[in-house]
Amino acid sequence: MFELQNQDCLVALDQLRDASVDLVIADPPYRLGKDYGNESDKLTPTVFLAWMEQWLLKTIPKIKATGSLYLFATWQHSPEIFSFLKRHMLMVNEIIWDRRVPSMGGTTRKFSSVHDNIGFFAKQAGYYFDLDPVRVPYDSITKKARTRSLFVGKKWLEVGYNPKDVWSISRLHRIHRERQNHPTQKPLELIERMIKSSCPMDGLVLDPFAGSGTTLEAAIKNGRRAVGFEMNPVYCQLIHNRLTSTTRKSQQGHLY
Repeated sequence: MFELQNQDCLVALDQLRDASVDLVIADPPYRLGKDYGNESDKLTPTVFLAWMEQWLLKTIPKIKATGSLYLFATWQHSPEIFSFLKRHMLMVNEIIWDRRVPSMGGTTRKFSSVHDNIGFFAKQAGYYFDLDPVRVPYDSITKKARTRSLFVGKKWLEVGYNPKDVWSISRLHRIHRERQNHPTQKPLELIERMIKSSCPMDGLVLDPFAGSGTTLEAAIKNGRRAVGFEMNPVYCQLIHNRLTSTTRKSQQGHLY
């Protein structure tokens, strides 16, 4: 089940019940000058940071006591944003998303930026977290090397290892089958890891900046409920089309 509202999150959040959300996955504009059909990514630093604080203060009360928040940012502004959030929530991790960008020239006056910063915050210490669904299986060579009696029967050897806090997941290329007409679409694999580990089955996932609909699709595919807000009506139609297809495949038992 999902709900999509063609509204600014600053308006839509006021209509959402407090302590109703299990997980927030927020991918707001980064202030990089991208074209989202409006001027939302072209704010001055001062206005941008004030706006970030404004919507975050509206979002935090909507999260359950056991809930959490993943927030995408860039290195330019993540220190200020994460410092602000640490005054209101418990910081669990700073995750580095390695986008696997190939070396193809670019700047010669600094090192190329090929990652996004993701802040993982919880409402309180007793937050929901299930590592097992996102463990990474060991390859056969590693498992064979760990066959000494010391390791026999160890759960971690059978079910896999913790993904750690550097996630190497390729960005979506133009010809990727997931690709939608959106400038900053995130891969399903990236978002599914957050949902599987940080939202219980049938829990509610909130995306204040629904964009291309990746978070909503990931929630539907994995048995969670979802609500998303998106200002741009063109993107809302894109999301509607995408989720209609996903829901149909889910009902037919053919999730991809």
